[in-house]
Amino acid sequence: MRDATPFIAPDASADELSAQVAALPNDPALLKHLLDARLVEIEHLKLLVAKLRRAQFGRRSERLGSTVDQLDLALNNVPDVGTQGSNDAAVANLATLAELIPIDAAARRPGRNRLPDHLPHSREEHLPANTHCDCPQCGGALKRLGEDVSEELEYVPARFRVVRHVRPKFACGRCETIVQAPAPSRPIMGGLPGPGLLAHVLTAKYCDHLPLYRQSAIYAREGVRLERSTLADWVAGSADLLDPLVQALSRYVRAGEKIHADDTPLPVLAPGRGRTRTGRLWVYVRDDRPAAGTAAPAVWFAYSPDRRGAYPQEHLRDFSGIVQADAFAGFDALYAGGRMQEAGCWAHVRRKFFDLVRAHDSPIAKEALLRIGALYAVEAAVRGAPPPVRCQARQMRSRPLLDDLHDWLATQRQRVPRKSGIGEAIQYALNHWRALVRYAGDGRIEIDNNAAERALRGVALGRKNYLFAGSDAGGERAAAIYSLIGSARMNGLDPEAYLRDVLARIADHPINCIEELLPWNIEADLHAERRRAA
Repeated sequence: MRDATPFIAPDASADELSAQVAALPNDPALLKHLLDARLVEIEHLKLLVAKLRRAQFGRRSERLGSTVDQLDLALNNVPDVGTQGSNDAAVANLATLAELIPIDAAARRPGRNRLPDHLPHSREEHLPANTHCDCPQCGGALKRLGEDVSEELEYVPARFRVVRHVRPKFACGRCETIVQAPAPSRPIMGGLPGPGLLAHVLTAKYCDHLPLYRQSAIYAREGVRLERSTLADWVAGSADLLDPLVQALSRYVRAGEKIHADDTPLPVLAPGRGRTRTGRLWVYVRDDRPAAGTAAPAVWFAYSPDRRGAYPQEHLRDFSGIVQADAFAGFDALYAGGRMQEAGCWAHVRRKFFDLVRAHDSPIAKEALLRIGALYAVEAAVRGAPPPVRCQARQMRSRPLLDDLHDWLATQRQRVPRKSGIGEAIQYALNHWRALVRYAGDGRIEIDNNAAERALRGVALGRKNYLFAGSDAGGERAAAIYSLIGSARMNGLDPEAYLRDVLARIADHPINCIEELLPWNIEADLHAERRRAA
């Protein structure tokens, strides 16, 4: 009875059950409508539960398995459209799509990575006890034949050191003029920390996700007492010092032809409320490497106390070109004047179908994943090629797949309830179809917005460790340091080495030449320093 009439409370007593049954309408059509509505609601709730379970306990990866497994699932679950001929056509179509997807190579056992050459090396020779004596067997003289070498990776713990700046005074014996070298500049005026310590604190917090109170406990084990409030003041002072460089970075990111945009929540302490409120970190990425671009990649973060659409409009007020983002309504105003063109994200579309496969094992969702996988297979073949080559390949290979996918989605939409999970996933794709297919006609555009999502990955990890920002000012400081660390990593630099070099130079650096301190402009200096240290 419970399955047939899910709108009746399952824990109702006999009297309550009788009353509920008596209150049901007598019209069979209305009863069927109520039943269908409840079934759709149950399906939606099951989908939400599956999403929450995967977010809390499951793997974050959206990989379903090997391509062969996906193909088998799709071929074995071809929807019944009423005629055998239609099924045969569907199977043939799926087989054609499968030819575009490379079959996964056999799993290989990973070998041990070679130790880097730049690490310091020491030699410890282990001699047998009787090296300088005669042979223990026959008493003959021993001679060296060769040696066996094995390597062991060791770790030398970091250590604090005190740098004492001594400035001798000199006096002229004739006129009594006193001569003394000027005091060296410090990152924080009159402060205790050197650039290396500041860089370490910033990197530990915003790259390695160690909250300041944990850093304070770690430093205490070295016998150095640094209170959390002191470290917080150092972070604030460093952010203020680095602000001109962050502004230069933001101008560089917005000077490109295409930008990836996204946002993520950031809990912010709300004094007096007994809880946190939700701020936002907005990320903007310039990365043309997949389209053979020569410009250096960079990322810029901006903070806002809420998620109003006015903030991306302010952030991108000087930008014109392509904005690749998700379907957040706050971005819609960017495209209204025609100065910016919207490019959609197929990863978001795929994720909706993936959740349905995990929750309901939906055959329609499986086929959608296979079709989207064929689009990604084309992208894998043209990644790193110039825009004209990418555009031509997409027109020849991706455009027919997209047209066929649109027709298939439109057909499936008529067969499933609109408010069901699969119905909402299909409608989402169709509603944003124009933005989703724009990449096929422009070789500069990517198929998805994963560049922005990768940039936000560190924020998501850090958010689990330091729990919240102390204030809006703390959110702005986090955005500034995330920008520099993220850009350094995108250019293959060690973030701590980069920040150490910048903090040592920026106080005396001309403000009109601040671009010289961007990661790609001092990359050669950092590599040379690394070679000298080795």
